[in-house]
Amino acid sequence: MALYSSAESLECHRVRFVLAEKGINVEIVDVDSDPSAAEDMAELTPYNETPTLVDRDLVLYDAGVINEYLDERYPHPPLMPVDPVSRAQLRLVHHRVLRDWYPLAREIEAATGKKAEAPRKQLKEGIIAADELFQNAEFVLSEELSLVDCTLGPLFWRLPAYGIDLGKSAKSVQAYIQRLFNRDSFKASLTAAERELILNAA
Repeated sequence: MALYSSAESLECHRVRFVLAEKGINVEIVDVDSDPSAAEDMAELTPYNETPTLVDRDLVLYDAGVINEYLDERYPHPPLMPVDPVSRAQLRLVHHRVLRDWYPLAREIEAATGKKAEAPRKQLKEGIIAADELFQNAEFVLSEELSLVDCTLGPLFWRLPAYGIDLGKSAKSVQAYIQRLFNRDSFKASLTAAERELILNAA
């Protein structure tokens, strides 16, 4: 199995977190540093985008599709609950994170100067307003890590690089963030470039 990945991509980080959490043996192919790998990937996917997963004859793209496949293909540990109500609730939260917060993160990454101020403010306020979501369990709506957490971890890791300090008004979020960052799987999911993001923001 091989994952064509970009070293600083939010979407790729989501997939690397899931791979590390499940302990899946995978070759990470960094297309940013390998022109030939980038050419190979262009032939595998119609969108020429990372992440792209190759598992024997199967080629998958889109982080959400890849992560759902990995969770079903390698069911231990499971990253979604068994019962349909809990699954639906988590999927709804996941949908909102991807629809409301991820686009703001991309705006911040693409913006220069003052153009980043509006999305930065929106993202910070949105996360602080969701503090109660992180109050009643170790992870989002669950005592076990889920695909939602694997999507939030990479986003929250980048907050200092985005110039966002949640401050003291989001204690539950802050505690949740530390639980994620302390996991061995999260540490293993980080590329050297992602570690540098935090060092440079400090």
